[in-house]
Amino acid sequence: MTRPATYDRDTALDAAVSLFWTKGYHATSLKDLEAALQMKPGSIYAAFASKENLYLLSLERYFERSRRNLRTMMANNPSPLTGLAEHIRSYAKLPAEDAARQACMLTKTLVDTRNTDPILAEKTARYLAEILSDFCSAFAAAKRQGELPEDADPERLARRFQANVTALRLELHQQSPQDVIADLAEDMAREIEGLCAN
Repeated sequence: MTRPATYDRDTALDAAVSLFWTKGYHATSLKDLEAALQMKPGSIYAAFASKENLYLLSLERYFERSRRNLRTMMANNPSPLTGLAEHIRSYAKLPAEDAARQACMLTKTLVDTRNTDPILAEKTARYLAEILSDFCSAFAAAKRQGELPEDADPERLARRFQANVTALRLELHQQSPQDVIADLAEDMAREIEGLCAN
């Protein structure tokens, strides 16, 4: 008979996301995981099989949370372009203690593992592509609703938008002054709003 888990899986995965996001895959040691998850090595391996698998689960959790936040933002705004603009502005409104005031975990992972861990790098690239697809869908919806001109290219706009988000989060990661972050986010948001054909 299988023994019931003596840990809270959601709590453990949240702790793993926070740790991996901050330190990266390679720099995170088993001791780090023990402390963050408050689990012994044997329990960690029994629950998650390997460090790599725990990282993959953490990436998935981070990705799903990020995608859910984006979709909520889009649903809570009156139009696709407004939703995208507010998504950009939301980064400048993050409280000082928010973990999201750093580079995207997916971006950091791709840089960290591209030449060393193909499984992690491939999964990360797939998640980034799915986020790009969500951005593309938002721009396509804006085009269908008449917010964008007929010759607008949703995929090209989505790639530019994703690049802007990445750049803004790099500024956050570098702990740039808040007024710099706010001005940059506002410039990016107004650029999105300025695409409106109406």
